Amino acid sequence: MDGNSENSPLIGIVGVCASGKTTLIRRLTELGYRCRHIAQEHSYVPTMWFRITHPDFLLYLQVDYPTTIVRKKLDWTQAEYDEQLHRLRDAYAHAGLIVDTSHLTPEETIQRIIAGLNEAGIRPAHPPA
Repeated sequence: MDGNSENSPLIGIVGVCASGKTTLIRRLTELGYRCRHIAQEHSYVPTMWFRITHPDFLLYLQVDYPTTIVRKKLDWTQAEYDEQLHRLRDAYAHAGLIVDTSHLTPEETIQRIIAGLNEAGIRPAHPPA
């Protein structure tokens, strides 16, 4: 899912399953940002997030284990969740913005992220009309 102009900054988005990546990318793209989902949580290569995508800005979404089960009805263990966190450790260390979505609504998450992107000087390529 990529947004608009190739000249606008590319925002890479990572996080464990059910952290809100898909919802966030859909909304940011609607707002004119250029985003890419990076499935780092499924890769054993710690720097895959960078090797494949080369984002200009990396956004990391956190979510606690109990919330993942509620959001997606995931049938997974704490150990599997912890393994995803382990696989995301390099992305976490390089993220320009980290947002915990555990207790936020999708709209609160978007507002917090847009504020963080603005602070980082990242603007949408084509703001919505």
